[in-house]
Amino acid sequence: MLDTIRQGLAKSHDKKLVDELLEAYVEAKKNFYLGGLRLSAVEGGRFCEAAFRILEAIRLHIPRALRVVYDIRNKRDAAHLADNIDPNLQDSSLVVYSLDWVLAEFVRLYHTVPANEAQSIVESLVMRRAPVVQDFAGFLKVLNPGLVAGDYALVLLYQCGKVGATFNELTSWSKPKMRANLKTTLTRLVDERAFAHFDGNRYFITESGMRDVEKRKLYQMPD
Repeated sequence: MLDTIRQGLAKSHDKKLVDELLEAYVEAKKNFYLGGLRLSAVEGGRFCEAAFRILEAIRLHIPRALRVVYDIRNKRDAAHLADNIDPNLQDSSLVVYSLDWVLAEFVRLYHTVPANEAQSIVESLVMRRAPVVQDFAGFLKVLNPGLVAGDYALVLLYQCGKVGATFNELTSWSKPKMRANLKTTLTRLVDERAFAHFDGNRYFITESGMRDVEKRKLYQMPD
């Protein structure tokens, strides 16, 4: 996905700036999910520096969003902390979600792919993510082996968001001992708990399913 964004932006903007923008974006997200909240805010500032230089012609919503991120870094001391003081989760959450929104705006404004593909990229950028799920080139691995089968499948669907997942994909991502009863597990999520929806081809998490994941914090890495 990021390669597609890179190619689209590079057609209209300086390639080095685009590379800097996306590198800072990736690092900010990685640090946030790994608990490096301070580094996430610092990378947010680096993202802003590249974005401001790209955005000479756009002077309303995106610059305002970038200013908020920049102020988090500069005025709330995320990058220059006193001893024993760490940035808090709310600042880091604001930073990474703002970066998602700005990058999605870049895609919307400068995409060079079909409209439906651009829409899919935008939705992928702004959908919820589960730190407990790591993406290996499209293969999703759940990093909490203690989850029961239903929660395991639910976390995978949470990560997939509006894209959803096929039965074959969920089978390949599940632990071997869960595969034999996966159809039953998914049927319970769909019919008994209303945590998932099946459209005949793909499974999708429902709003109640997302609330359950977030209420029980299934998306978090195990201690």
